[in-house]
Amino acid sequence: MAEFESRALGGTRAAVTSLGFGTVPLAGFKAKVSFADAQAIVQAAYDGGIRYFDCAPLYGFGKAEYNLGHALRELGIRDAVTVSTKVGRVLKARSRTKALDTVYGIDWVEPLPFLDTYDYTYDGFMRSFEDSQKRLALDHIDILYVHDLGSAWHGDQADLYWKQIRDGGYRALDELRRSGAVKAVGLGVNETEAVVTVAREFDIDCAMIAGRYSLLNHAPLEGAFDELHRRGVSIVAAGVFNSGVLASGVGIGGASYDYGNVPEDIAKKVAAIEDVCAAHGVSLPAAAIQFVAAHPAVATVVLGAKDVEQTRQNIESFSQAIPAGLWADLKEKGLLPGPAPVPYA
Repeated sequence: MAEFESRALGGTRAAVTSLGFGTVPLAGFKAKVSFADAQAIVQAAYDGGIRYFDCAPLYGFGKAEYNLGHALRELGIRDAVTVSTKVGRVLKARSRTKALDTVYGIDWVEPLPFLDTYDYTYDGFMRSFEDSQKRLALDHIDILYVHDLGSAWHGDQADLYWKQIRDGGYRALDELRRSGAVKAVGLGVNETEAVVTVAREFDIDCAMIAGRYSLLNHAPLEGAFDELHRRGVSIVAAGVFNSGVLASGVGIGGASYDYGNVPEDIAKKVAAIEDVCAAHGVSLPAAAIQFVAAHPAVATVVLGAKDVEQTRQNIESFSQAIPAGLWADLKEKGLLPGPAPVPYA
């Protein structure tokens, strides 16, 4: 079992291991998953030293929460782990709800019979939280993120949801945190700008940011991460493979970038990074994970896995020794910006 460092989020009592587990694959992402499969994956993550598990109502329309909660009970490990979920969506019966047209359309395989509706109001947050408690069968949830707030996801409708959270959503988060129903609150988004905006007007402890900081994306280095770090907002880094291309590379068919086809310029950059990794005997996934983990604002890196073997591979990649020369070569070739924090700096 790996020994992962335990780190507090912000100034709270919520602690996460430096490697966490994301439950999108437990929800039927591109492939059917049974509860037995889900439990085996959770067991492998736990046996490998991971003590932080993240989920959301969106994932399989409740299936990830159901599978995770049931697995934690069956394995008897609830009190040994930290669990996070999200608000901002309320699930309603599929037979009486219209499907949303979203930025990243995901066709879940055998999801639960619900569909999501957006709701960032006080009542919406409270209902979403209580519904998640029931699916997870937990009397408290350690970390609560606001899911997909901001213009990157909502476009022209973003102002409506900003008004909802300002008029009542923030109050719900504050009440849940002060009551002890949750230990920490933050955002779970695919953009950095929304996190900075919220941090300037409400006291958040953490933010799960997916895909915006990676070997391919460096924009947060232009000031956002520094500001969040100064404000005591811990970054929970997700999507470090940019939905797949930094895990598989470009030599394998079916690779994706941000849930779509890989653009030509991205493919060329990934190929160049792969060449540097190969020259140093380092796997591409290991470089992708450890680059993100090296930033001082990042408390944990959250990775999903489709099976037990992939779970173990992720753990090994997080711990693989990487020579300092790899990072120097990436910077020399212009594949990483010079100021980017790297391991062994």
